[in-house]
Formats: sequence, structure tokens, C-alpha cells
Amino acid sequence: MDWLGQLARIFLDTLGDVIPIAGILFGFQILVLRRRIPHLGRVLLGFLLVLLGLTFFLMGLEQALFPLGKVMAAQLTDPHFLGIDVEAIGDGIAEHWYEFYWVYLFAFAIGFATTVAEPSLIAVAIKARDVSGGVITVWGLRVAVAIGVAIGISVGTYRIVTGTPLHWYIITGYVVVVIQTLFAPRSIIALAYDSGGVTTSTVTVPLVAALGLGLASSVPGRNPMLDGFGLIAFASLFPIMSVMGYAQIGALIDKRRKSTQMKKRET
Repeated sequence: MDWLGQLARIFLDTLGDVIPIAGILFGFQILVLRRRIPHLGRVLLGFLLVLLGLTFFLMGLEQALFPLGKVMAAQLTDPHFLGIDVEAIGDGIAEHWYEFYWVYLFAFAIGFATTVAEPSLIAVAIKARDVSGGVITVWGLRVAVAIGVAIGISVGTYRIVTGTPLHWYIITGYVVVVIQTLFAPRSIIALAYDSGGVTTSTVTVPLVAALGLGLASSVPGRNPMLDGFGLIAFASLFPIMSVMGYAQIGALIDKRRKSTQMKKRET
């Protein structure tokens, strides 16, 4: 019966989070716009479904996804699993960064999987498809963002293993983003920047944070407070690059296709 109490607690917490949103929406509609809410029954039913969906979703995360992520992070970063003699290596762990290839692979896989399943990204992808008239596909955007997150988290775990300063990666990354912004199609720039924000949400953050803290706790000489955090920054930065890169590659392919068609017409 403990799970019923936990479910009730999550439902009440979710209700407390949803009520202010509903109050703002209904308040502006009634007090500012002074208009009746169209299809009130459907709107209330929608809020109820959102409330129930968030409750069961958060319950599932707490019961399954969060514990599994912590266990996997702890096991994969265990020096005994990696086959590393920590005492023999001492402070020279950074020179053996290649021994952590399972960690990099897991970071890539968990980054890709959690991003594809991220509800906020799905919502943005659907809106982008509708606004673009189908030019931007839902799966195309989701995969592009997921690849960026996967690469970013892999690079972030490499940073933790080697102990290199975080700001080197972040500054270099944003320099690349600025250069890409100058050459990327204007229609994709705003969406690319938004895609970097929607990745840090309900599914991705807990698992990525657990991986970073677990890795920093297992690697000798690393401080979980200094080295464990910062991994989420990679999950926000690299999707911007991947989405603009996706658009740039698409524009290049389209340009070559049109050039080929023009040459065929001339001949």
C-alpha cells in the first residue's frame, strides 16, 4: 500500500504545480479578455488528463527510471568493472581515459534514448512540423537533437575522467555555435537555440546528473561537487550545434540537387 500513498503524494504535488498555470490561463481569459472559455468541458477534461498523465509519469520515473539510472551509473563507473587498478595508477587516472570506453558508450546511449523520449522535445517537434508545413519532420528534429545530446554527454564524461576545466569546453562550444549561427539558414537558428533548452527536462536531467555524480565519485581525485555537475551544460550546448548542422547539411544537399537538375536541363 506504500505505492498508493506515494501516488497520492505525487498527485497532490502535481496538482499544486498545475493549479497556478490553470489560474493564470483562466484568470486572463475571464478577467482580462472578459470572454467565456470556449469548450469548457473539453478544456477541463484536458487539464484532468494532463494531471493524471504527469502523476503516473513521475511515479514511473521514481519507481523505475531514477533507481535504474543510479545503479547503472554506479556499476559502470566502478573501477573493478573497468579493470583499473586505482592504487597503482594513483593520480595518473587521466592518462588512462581510454579505459572508460564503456562509460562513454553508456553516456552516448543514455543521452540519445532519454532525449528521444523527452516530452518537451516531442511537443516542440510537433509545433515545428506544423509551423514549417512539414518541412521539419518530427523524427528528423528529435534525432538531430538526440545525437547532439548523446555526443555532448559523452564529451562531458570524458571531461570528468580527464579532470580538464569545464569552462574550456563551454567557451569553445559557444564559439562554434556563434560561427554556425553566421552561416546556418535563418529559419532554423531560433529553433536550434530552443532545442538546446528543451533537452534539460524531466527525463534527461535526473539520469544525466546521476551519471555525472556517480562518475565523479568513482574516479580518484575528482570532487563530485566540482566535477560531477556541469554535465547538463553539455546536454544544452551540443543540440544547438547538431540542429544547425542538420539544417546546414540539408541546405547543402538541396543546393547540390538543384545544381544537378539545372545541369541536366542545360544538356
